[in-house]
Amino acid sequence: MFNHPEQKLKRSLIDKVFGRITRHIQQAVGSLGDLWRTPFTSMMTILVLGISLTLPATLHVFVKNANSISEHWGSASEISLFLKLSVTDKEAQQLVQRLRLYPEINHVEYISAEEALKEFRALSGFGEALNYLDKNPLPATVLVTPTERSSQVLAAEELLQKIVKEREVEQGKLDLEWLTRLEAITKLIENVVFGLGILLCLSVVLIIGNTIRLAILNQKEAIAVMKLVGATDAFIQRPFLYAGVWYGILGGLIASLSVTLLAYYFSGAIIELTELYQSNFELESLNFNELILLIAMAILLGLAGSYISVRKHIRAIEPTAD
Repeated sequence: MFNHPEQKLKRSLIDKVFGRITRHIQQAVGSLGDLWRTPFTSMMTILVLGISLTLPATLHVFVKNANSISEHWGSASEISLFLKLSVTDKEAQQLVQRLRLYPEINHVEYISAEEALKEFRALSGFGEALNYLDKNPLPATVLVTPTERSSQVLAAEELLQKIVKEREVEQGKLDLEWLTRLEAITKLIENVVFGLGILLCLSVVLIIGNTIRLAILNQKEAIAVMKLVGATDAFIQRPFLYAGVWYGILGGLIASLSVTLLAYYFSGAIIELTELYQSNFELESLNFNELILLIAMAILLGLAGSYISVRKHIRAIEPTAD
């Protein structure tokens, strides 16, 4: 008996919460119906949003794969040491033995001048021309593979500067130099993706904001009547906000599908290219978390564009007495 007022209050609170949730669901479904009733305008806005997000997302895929290549080859650096022509095989073998004592070196391979000439004769196609040479023009070569710790760019360069000081060495070449250029290009693309992504996100907000503005102006009289009968601005704004959310969801799905299809399309050409270099690298598209993040970003952009528009234009509409 004493708990009856508390139970009544609790029941009233529950009904109020469920009533609010029901109204939100009704307005969300109603805003989706409004988009369905204007298919051309809605589809154009959704496509613009999806395409705008596809470009930076696709560039992100290429940056991610470029970083993957860098990590894959970062531990496979190799230093080529070209010995002086006056160095004998005995002196070269002594150099190999000294290099194997370096803690930064994992493996050392010696290629004599005769072996280098034989390989060049087989691969170059100038076998007959080489017969006219008085002496072998190719030097002996030592291939040095650093340890995993010393195979990174900076460490490998330090090792190169150290071992080229050996008296038998004429010149040294770090085969990882191309990776430095790749990392620089990757960093440049990352900056481009970041800047381009900001610009495209701003354009998406403006496009959705303009679309919502036109929808508000088309319903200007209905909004004035709703205010006249006591509807609050929050109640009137809610369907337009949900419209922005729907734009974001649908645009994000189109962007996700587009990026996946583009990655599949480019993967065929990349596989053909990597096969020429005897590599099995495969293009990696957006993972599940990245796809969810892309859709969430599209929703936030849609909501931001619609919020800016409704805050400005719905407040400006006031009922007028005839």
